[in-house]
Amino acid sequence: QVQLVESGGGLVQAGGSLRLSCAASGRTFSTYAMGWFRQAPGTEREFVAGISWSGSSTSYADSVKGRFAISRDNAKNTVYLQMNSLKPEDTAVYYCAADSLRIGVRANEYDYWGHGTQVTVSS
Repeated sequence: QVQLVESGGGLVQAGGSLRLSCAASGRTFSTYAMGWFRQAPGTEREFVAGISWSGSSTSYADSVKGRFAISRDNAKNTVYLQMNSLKPEDTAVYYCAADSLRIGVRANEYDYWGHGTQVTVSS
């Protein structure tokens, strides 16, 4: 069992930055690939970024490449999402998730989810 708690969301102006954190409980955190997803009102949850259990492999949605960076610290059971050059279209609830197999790009591939943190980017 893995419990995930996101933090770091908030209101920021376009062009600004935020860093999201996802703290995980459980001693098996380091064996899970981790992903960040987001969901805006009226839309489906979409993949943002993923990172392998070791941190050696990452994957990004085209819409955030070059602006967002995912990282993890297995000693702290935490995964991060650094978001730069934010745009109003990045406004959504951001969720972290754990995948026992590999970096997945579909939400149904993930085993555990946090409750999300709101990110709002004003124009």
